[in-house]
Amino acid sequence: MKAIIFDMDGVIIDSEPLHFKIEKELIRELGVEITDEEHNSFVGTTEYHMFSIIKEKYQIEFPIEEMIEKKKEMFIENLDQVPLVENFKAFLLTMHKAGYPMALASSNNKRVIGAVAENFDLKDYIKVFVSADDVKRGKPDPEIFLTAAEKLGIPPASCLVIEDARNGVKAAKAAGMRCIGLQNLNSGNQDLSEADLVIGNFNELNLDIIKGLFK
Repeated sequence: MKAIIFDMDGVIIDSEPLHFKIEKELIRELGVEITDEEHNSFVGTTEYHMFSIIKEKYQIEFPIEEMIEKKKEMFIENLDQVPLVENFKAFLLTMHKAGYPMALASSNNKRVIGAVAENFDLKDYIKVFVSADDVKRGKPDPEIFLTAAEKLGIPPASCLVIEDARNGVKAAKAAGMRCIGLQNLNSGNQDLSEADLVIGNFNELNLDIIKGLFK
């Protein structure tokens, strides 16, 4: 392993409950109620993808870009409600100390990622940030992870991705990377079976375990 790429929502910050709350509110304003199962299927994808599917499925007219902007504002306003994922910071510091370059590759947009990076002092440790705005195709397409690897200057096969969503795991594997699935209960019932290893907490990881995935 030569580099680590983190997803953001549900891996770095425990933000899915806030995302779900805001999205439910906005979708309800459109006169639509979606099931938790349907909502969980959007975890790891872009907001544009989610609102496009809802628009098409329920045959309703609304400006998608406006919805995304509204959600962005509401999320940033409520960022103080969002904690870091348990034991993430300790893991981040360990990997930083060991000298591994790290990236964040998230289906979220650049503005929200910037607010999160600033709020949690991530820029001291993570050098590359890739958002949905930087790619043409969202997860499960591998483009976002391949872009992160390119910016890090590390071959995809030497990168480890940590993901909490089925779509993200699929993207990492399609990129030819090793992937650890983090089972975050707040991210819904995600099928992480394609990951090389599934954990429930960052405290289950150490360098020997990670290096073992690359043997």
